[in-house]
Amino acid sequence: WEEKSGVDTNAVSLEMLEWFWINEMEPYDPAARFFRLIKQTANDCIFRDDFLPYIKELLSDHPGLEFLSNHAEFQEKYAVTVIARIFYSVNKCHSGRITLRQIRRSDLLEAFQQVDDEEDINKVTRYFSYEHFYVLYCRFWELDHDRDYRITREDLLKYGDHSLSHMIVDRIFDAAPRPFGKPEGSKDFLGYEDFIFFMLSEEDKSNEVSVRYWFSCVDVDGDGKLNNMEMRSFYAVQLHRMQCMGHEIVPFEDMLCQMMDMIKPTNPDFLVEEDFLKPECCQVSGALFDALFNLNKYLMFEQRDPFVERQKREDEFETDWDRFACMDYNRLAMEEEAREEEAMEIDWVNVDDEEDSEDFNSAAGLGGVSEAPF
Repeated sequence: WEEKSGVDTNAVSLEMLEWFWINEMEPYDPAARFFRLIKQTANDCIFRDDFLPYIKELLSDHPGLEFLSNHAEFQEKYAVTVIARIFYSVNKCHSGRITLRQIRRSDLLEAFQQVDDEEDINKVTRYFSYEHFYVLYCRFWELDHDRDYRITREDLLKYGDHSLSHMIVDRIFDAAPRPFGKPEGSKDFLGYEDFIFFMLSEEDKSNEVSVRYWFSCVDVDGDGKLNNMEMRSFYAVQLHRMQCMGHEIVPFEDMLCQMMDMIKPTNPDFLVEEDFLKPECCQVSGALFDALFNLNKYLMFEQRDPFVERQKREDEFETDWDRFACMDYNRLAMEEEAREEEAMEIDWVNVDDEEDSEDFNSAAGLGGVSEAPF
């Protein structure tokens, strides 16, 4: 029909644009306009794929992402990462559907405005930072040895230099919130989006989403109360690990007394989520979770330097995640630089040995692996 009539059916006329503005945009405030733009017309909420056209345009037009233009695979993973981070922070009930009320309560509209104005994509730490994507995806890639985009329990045990106990890893697979539900058989693996939820929660235990994530994991009986018996069972694994690694043993009673003094629960017999979320507790409540299942971080907490802690409070980072992502990105960048230097040395050796056999030269040429678009 388009060829016969000469009319471009993909074109938007001024009349159509005016109708859309008058009926769909003008009567509403900015948050409602944003919501109505993103969602499908027939729906009353935003689903995961509704963001894809907008992230695609961002990848196409943003100067900070121009270097990804010829790398479709990494563009796709960047888009998945941004959308998963949005759902992590905005859709706090993990229903996989974002409502207008959730938009109003979030900073999502401000983040979209910032990424539209800011040329340096890494300054937009909320959702869009390329460096944050790099850290998340590289960590996933490091654990996914068979490249099936699935993390098994054995894979996750290696996270953070084997810092997590096997007990919490089992609970992550069995009980932790998933961003878009649990597909059949998913108790045996974590997909990339599931891993994003895990890692954001693990590296920043001071926010509401993270507290609720970990509380659901340690609340084994699901009664909404974390009692001494549950905490003791998790901590027993930590005690065994301390003993095996030759660390000084911290008895359960001593640890619990210290944590209760910091958190000051409403009821001394058990903890509830709200105890962790009190403003005066948000920066220290994560220490209890570390004591229960992350030995490396718990030992760091026990040996913390007050001067370093004060520096953290005064640094430029808004969240623990921002601080971790910056440090880990720098680590990964240094490792990549070292690999490039090693590859250059191999190239020089190849030039010096150019009289060797053709087969040898071909094999040596494999050292010049094509550079990842990171």
